[in-house]
Amino acid sequence: MTGGTGRSRTGPALRALRAAVTARPVRLPVRQRAVALLLLCLALAAAPLPAAAAPAARYSAADGAPAVHLSRKEAGKGGTLTVTGRGWRPKALLTLLICGQNMIGGTNSCANGDGRAVTTDAHGAFRKRLPVAEPPKPCPCVVHVATVTGAASEADAAFTVAGHPVAPLPAQAAGGRLTVLAQPRLAGSSGLLTWFGAPAQRRLTLTVGNLGSAPARDPVFRVGTSHGVFAPQWEEQQWRGTIPAGKKAEVTLPVELPAGAHGDYLVSLGYGGKVLAEQPWGVGRPWGVTLFWVLLCVVVPTAVFRIGMALVDRVRPRRTGGRGHPARQTPATGRARAAGTRPRIRNRTARKGSTAGPGTPGDGAALPWFTPDTAPSTTTSTERPTSKGSA
Repeated sequence: MTGGTGRSRTGPALRALRAAVTARPVRLPVRQRAVALLLLCLALAAAPLPAAAAPAARYSAADGAPAVHLSRKEAGKGGTLTVTGRGWRPKALLTLLICGQNMIGGTNSCANGDGRAVTTDAHGAFRKRLPVAEPPKPCPCVVHVATVTGAASEADAAFTVAGHPVAPLPAQAAGGRLTVLAQPRLAGSSGLLTWFGAPAQRRLTLTVGNLGSAPARDPVFRVGTSHGVFAPQWEEQQWRGTIPAGKKAEVTLPVELPAGAHGDYLVSLGYGGKVLAEQPWGVGRPWGVTLFWVLLCVVVPTAVFRIGMALVDRVRPRRTGGRGHPARQTPATGRARAAGTRPRIRNRTARKGSTAGPGTPGDGAALPWFTPDTAPSTTTSTERPTSKGSA
């Protein structure tokens, strides 16, 4: 009975589906039409759905290339937007900036003070909230994302700052559109004069390609050097040569630092109002200058002291007599000493006021010195020596 009931219920439904396929109209009751419509919905629900492409559709870049997506396409100053990206190098440090004029003039056209930094995860993806600020240049604006360290990589996403002025993009300079194809390098070494403070010199060598439709003849590059957080000091240098459209060439430009410069410097190359490449440069300290100042601090005080002592010895008056100085020598004394005789010595006198008798020490009378011929002999003495043991 169940089988018969099943056939009675499913038979009209199958006939309705077959009629829909063969486009042959079949007149069915209302109940059978409802059953056929229900079966058709179940068949469509059981069919496999196409792969969801919503997350992938956000990124227009090719696989492996860095890409950026914005949660909002337009916002006013003071608002925020969420910037997400993928395809970047894992654990890479990135900067997020809002720039005007499609960043044609480099970071000079960006709101650098309101930028943000973010580090990608192990899969090269990131998500960061960015405050909306007005760039120094008019729109069209972009959100510029670039790596800070390691291999250079960047991506832009169009964005509109509500209420910010809009102006046409500046005309591209004629003479081709150049770009850097290889990592620049600094060639050269420092000499002995650089050790004593002479300007350090290098040669910036890089490979440049012409992506434009016109050849670039004698292009004028801008070479800048910066130290620490200071802005680079630019200098225009013209390269002699022609880079045909779609071709590449090796460009070498001289770079020089001020005298006595040392520390970590950054060499930048610009063309057409845009920075093409940056290369770090570590300059050693000029120890020869330090050695010179150390010697100067030692030699100069010593020389001044010696000169001062010589002047003092020259202007100091000489004393002819007094304590500690020899008496002036007379001609007679000089002749006597030259003949080998000793000068005559005056007799010593006793102290005044002594009470001792004559012939005793301390007598006020002067006692003459005995000479060898007047000295008393021991044999003529009247006194006999006392014998041992006599009283």
